[in-house]
Amino acid sequence: MYRPLPLDSFALHEPVPVNIWDAKGVLLLRKGETITSEQHRGVLLLHAPVVLASDWQALNYGYTASLDRMVRDNQALNRIAGLRALSASPAEVAARDAGVSVPEAWAELHATLAALLHQGASAHQFLERVLRVQSQGEQLWHDQADNSLLVLVQLLFDTRVSYSATHALLAAGLCALVAPLAGLDEKQRRALVLAALTMNLGMTREHDEMARQPGPLSSAQRKVVREHPQQSVALLRQLGVLDAEWIRLVAQHHEKPDGTGYPKGERVDRITHRLLQMADVYVACISPRKSRGALLSQQVARELYMGGHRAPDQLGALFVKSVGFYPPGSYVRLASGELGVVVRRGEKANEPRVAALVGRQGLPLGEPVLRDTADPTWAVAASLPPGEVKVIVNVDRLIARG
Repeated sequence: MYRPLPLDSFALHEPVPVNIWDAKGVLLLRKGETITSEQHRGVLLLHAPVVLASDWQALNYGYTASLDRMVRDNQALNRIAGLRALSASPAEVAARDAGVSVPEAWAELHATLAALLHQGASAHQFLERVLRVQSQGEQLWHDQADNSLLVLVQLLFDTRVSYSATHALLAAGLCALVAPLAGLDEKQRRALVLAALTMNLGMTREHDEMARQPGPLSSAQRKVVREHPQQSVALLRQLGVLDAEWIRLVAQHHEKPDGTGYPKGERVDRITHRLLQMADVYVACISPRKSRGALLSQQVARELYMGGHRAPDQLGALFVKSVGFYPPGSYVRLASGELGVVVRRGEKANEPRVAALVGRQGLPLGEPVLRDTADPTWAVAASLPPGEVKVIVNVDRLIARG
């Protein structure tokens, strides 16, 4: 299978990392050859250049890994900004929609968002590209909610990619899932999702570093955390964002109803603000850290349901209803003694569909076996931290099995 290739992703006079073909399968440019001029690029574009789907996926993954490595090595911002991701036009996106798997679609959106967040003020066409991430992401959540949760929750456990981008995509998706049940209109939902995607723009590099470090935050890091809402707002305005609600949500996403939040200690209690904060806290809690393990999803869901006053919270109840106690992508132990990964939400919050990965004797199963936990034989006994299941999850195969 071939995938349309945006040639502007490759710089002049630099070896291309894959073979480039035309739509008929004729080789246009061999791996290692270069685009010698803009005229040469134009000639190639006349042939509708494509790459193999496997090469497309490798290119996007390679970009994300390179970006992550540059951030960890504290490379200069201008060098990070010069790293190019594959970025398809709306026409190319529409042309390939039917043939793109859910993991591939999220890998592309992750690469795009990671670039935007890390490049910050240097990002090219920031507003246009983040709106595209929002639009395509919301369509995926609408059409493939369980599979999207499976992909992104699993991605939280992958230390090779930008945690900040994964956090943003998952928080935005949780907002998109809960917002309709909460009665939010289209304008509110759009601002909410965009705020989730960009709320940590002012500390993206630090966000990735803090997710990996083994010890507590330094005083300098705590200062960055307290100031990042204002830094994010300043960057968004610099990048051309004019939407007042988007800006306000980012500015206040750590403020609290009682005024004990930060950075200004304002009393904020709007439903959009509370939902954004719930999604942000939920993703942070279920994400593993070197300084601590991931908190169990069931525990976090119960905390949201009970609310800050230890009494049932209506919005928290809607959140749990939408996500469940055990979201797809998380790990569980079944009453049978088997260990597995959740692949679908169930009709009830505590009855998801699970793919058993490890048998009751502690040995990996040859093939994942689907279990309906509404059956008491396969009921969920407990949430598990990701490190407790020593089996590599093949997300593509799980999705293909339905």
